[in-house]
Amino acid sequence: MSMITKTSHPFLLKASQVAEILNTSKSFAYALMNKGEIPVVRLGKSVRVRHEDLEEFILANVDKGNHGKTAW
Repeated sequence: MSMITKTSHPFLLKASQVAEILNTSKSFAYALMNKGEIPVVRLGKSVRVRHEDLEEFILANVDKGNHGKTAW
């Protein structure tokens, strides 16, 4: 089952939507996209992120070492 529902977001996500889902700033979302940590689809000068790629990024970055405790 998809974590990101396709009914609440279009198939290709804008950086602002990626930022909203990750609860980060749009500039941080762009940085992740520019570094290649989140794969992008290029449409001319625009970049978009597929749901599947964002979900893979989220799952790959789950911190399993602290067992749900905050890092601070």
